Amino acid sequence: MLALIQSMLSGTWVSVEIFFLTLVFSIPLAVFFCMARMSKFWPLKKFAQLFLLVLRGTPLMLQLICVYFMPGLLWGWSFDRFTAAIIALAVNYAAYFAEIYRGGFESVPQGQREAAKVLGYAKAQTFFHIIVPQVIKRITPAMGNEVITLVKDTALVTVIGVVELLHVAKSASNRVFSTVPLFVAGAFYLVMNGLVTFAFSRIEKKLSYYK
Repeated sequence: MLALIQSMLSGTWVSVEIFFLTLVFSIPLAVFFCMARMSKFWPLKKFAQLFLLVLRGTPLMLQLICVYFMPGLLWGWSFDRFTAAIIALAVNYAAYFAEIYRGGFESVPQGQREAAKVLGYAKAQTFFHIIVPQVIKRITPAMGNEVITLVKDTALVTVIGVVELLHVAKSASNRVFSTVPLFVAGAFYLVMNGLVTFAFSRIEKKLSYYK
């Protein structure tokens, strides 16, 4: 049992790496997607709409497979498994985050921008001091839900052979002919999501002080 827990901890560390790297790359990438989606330049806006539709309308598992195998089929080279997993997850989650951002920006009444203009605020001041704080507060619950989903979606990278928590659990389960390793892995995911939920509850509590 001790050996199982040790191997699970090793797989969990890989899952945590995938989780944090996905967030590091997807959050800023989502800003670009959001700006393109809200652009007044029609071709860019339509391209962004189509791109986001494809990313949000196809299975993440299929996207993982495409990122890992397609470069080899088309150009004769491929990403390593871990890199392919990060790219697919980051781009996929950036698409979802972008729509959350867009919803947050569009939920701020236009009258606030007009009032800021009357008061003499520059566009940059209005954006960073009036609009962005409200957007952050409004999107935090939805972002929390997506981040919780990301913890579980790290398990999908096993489809391209990344040795993360679920991969370790499945290997152990096949080796000992028992489902116990899978339940242990489930407990690990539950703990990780508990930590994420706690972190976002603290963030929401702090943001609740701002009107």
